[in-house]
Amino acid sequence: MALPFDFTVLGPPVSQQARRAERIAEWQQTVTHAAAQLWNGSPPAEGAVTVSVIYFHDGRRFDLDNIPKPILDALKGLVFSDDNQITTLVCRKLNLDALPRVSSTSRALNEAIDNGRQFLHITVENAPEGEAISWYQTQLLPKAVLPP
Repeated sequence: MALPFDFTVLGPPVSQQARRAERIAEWQQTVTHAAAQLWNGSPPAEGAVTVSVIYFHDGRRFDLDNIPKPILDALKGLVFSDDNQITTLVCRKLNLDALPRVSSTSRALNEAIDNGRQFLHITVENAPEGEAISWYQTQLLPKAVLPP
C-alpha cells in the first residue's frame, strides 16, 4: 500500500505509563488490527516517514506525551519496518466539544467524527526530503484538520 496512509481507532488511548503491561499489549493489538484492516497485507513502507497522531477526546485529562509510543510500536513491522524510520512525529489532542473546522478529510476521519465518540486519527506519510523548520510550521496538523 502506498503512503500516505491514515486510519482511526475508537476509544481513548492507553498510556505508555499504564500500570498493567497487559493493557498496553491489548491497546497495541487494537491499533495493529485497525491498521491491518486497511493496510491489506502490503509490505511495510521503506524510507523516512512522518507520523501524525491526533487524539479527539471528550474532555478527559491525558498526558499527550504518553500517547505515541504504544501506537508506534503497534505499527512497526506492519506500516513501516522500524520506528527509526520516523523523522517527524506530530502528536496533538483536540476536544470533541470544541471540534475545529474540518475540511478535505479522509473517509476514515469523516466516519470517526460522525460517530461522535472519542478516537485517534493516525497518519503515516513519506517524510519530505530536506526537512526544515518551515515545513514543520506548515505541517503541524495534517491537511485534513485546520485550526478554528
